[in-house]
This record gives sequence, structure tokens and C-alpha cells, in this order.
Amino acid sequence: MQDRWTAVVALADTSRRALYEYVRRQGRPVSREEAGEAARMSRGLAAFHLEKLVDAGLLRAGVQASPRERRGRGRAPKVYEAAGDGLAITIPQRRYELIAEILADAVADDPADAGEAARRLAAGRGRELGARVREAGRGAGSVTDALAELGFEPEDADGGGVVLHNCPFHALAERQTALVCGLNQAFVAGLLQGLEVVGVRAELAPRPGYCCVALSA
Repeated sequence: MQDRWTAVVALADTSRRALYEYVRRQGRPVSREEAGEAARMSRGLAAFHLEKLVDAGLLRAGVQASPRERRGRGRAPKVYEAAGDGLAITIPQRRYELIAEILADAVADDPADAGEAARRLAAGRGRELGARVREAGRGAGSVTDALAELGFEPEDADGGGVVLHNCPFHALAERQTALVCGLNQAFVAGLLQGLEVVGVRAELAPRPGYCCVALSA
């Protein structure tokens, strides 16, 4: 999906939101005619809104028609279906799905010591992400950009280092501080390794109003 704020703006229109909700619920490709009829609007207006939803990354467009639909037409009509698993917006940004995947995989891989397995997997996920960013040509200096995209809200600290204003796993960290903060630190440390950042380390530095992890030289 493209920028989530673009998606939010697209759904601010009530007619567009009604079309999106209808298409998403069907679980199959939907034509302009069907969508327009369901939303009680003309085919042309439905087509306009559906294309805006495609531009926002909320829908996918394609061509699919049954023999009945094609009878008497020169070409198959355009159809639409939902893209991705939906849209979730939180301010500040949260990444609960990431931590849930790590914990679920840890329990499956090593139920006898899921905590250690989770730390190992968190570091691995961080390294994989860092390597992808580096291979995309963004370089080792993009660590703050990568952290910003993940929702950590990084900021250069006085005297060097980087502080993180937001914890993407905040609610879980409030309930299971030692476990989640440990996974967070392992993930950010892995990210630095994947980016091949030298001379910087991720360490636990909890303080009110900030993420429990900070970067220090």
C-alpha cells in the first residue's frame, strides 16, 4: 500500500468509503456497474471514485468477465478488489503485528525457551530489514531514515547518539517491559548490523517519554 495518509484522505469522502467497504466485503472482483448500483451512484461516478481508491493503494484493478458479461461488448469490463489486509492508523505509529509475528514464530521454533528464541528472531528481522535498505542503495547513513519509517521518531541527541521519541510496541512494553524492551533492543541492534553501521550501538536506556532503546557512539 502507498502512503497511509493518502489512503486516509481517499477514504474521507463518504461515497468513496462506501465503495471501498462494499468491494472489500465481497471477497471477489467487483465491476463498476455492480459497485455503482450498491452505492446508489452512476457507473461513471463509481468509476471515478474506484480509480481514486486504486491510486491510493486501497484497491487493485484488473479485467475479468464471464461469458454473460462479455456478450454484446467489445471488451471485458474493468473490475476491482481490495488490496492488502486493510488499513490501520495509529498516532504515534505502532508495529504490533511485527512483534506478534516474532513472538508467534519464537513459540513455534522453541517453546521451551521462547524468550531467547524471540530475541534471536528479533535480531534476525532487524538484520534482514537493514540489509534490504542497504542493498536498495540508501547506504549505512540512512539509519535514522529507517528508524523513522518504522515509527521510532528518531532525533539526534546532545553529545552524539540518537534518541527515539516513540516506541512502536508501546502497549505491549507497558505490560511486559523486560521482554518487549529486550526484543526492541535486539531488533534495532540487528537493524544496525544489516545496515553495516560502524561505531554505533543500540542499548537499553529507559526514561519517561521515550523509547527504551537509544543509539550511542
